[in-house]
Amino acid sequence: MLTAAATIDDRVDGLDRGADDYLPKPFAFAELIARVGALVRRSQPAFPPVLVRGDLRLDAAKHGVWRGEQPVELGPKEFGVLELLLSAQGRVVSAEELLARVWDDAADPFTTTVKVTISRLRRKLGDPPMIETVPQVGYRI
Repeated sequence: MLTAAATIDDRVDGLDRGADDYLPKPFAFAELIARVGALVRRSQPAFPPVLVRGDLRLDAAKHGVWRGEQPVELGPKEFGVLELLLSAQGRVVSAEELLARVWDDAADPFTTTVKVTISRLRRKLGDPPMIETVPQVGYRI
């Protein structure tokens, strides 16, 4: 909450009614930005140290991927795409989301980069295929 009501009772009441944070006016803009950043960090669950789906295992801490007992050598973007798909836990991830979260802000949204990376990733992961294309929506594992 961002409000002029600044007494302790006002703050307690706001927090008791469901506010995640309470910032009375006047406030420093830098503090507002820091509080919003803290709330965003809190709202995103941390990736587990090891993501597993079937015989596919990704260890983010070791930056390693295995299919069964075989290591899979991946480039940085392939690793990022796989990590995001595994962490989505079956949710469909759009090409736009992959582009925004794995590539930088300068990435062209009309490029086939995601499609090419998915194709390379599928080839490297082997059979049976792990990555499913959901037409007109995105990809999922």
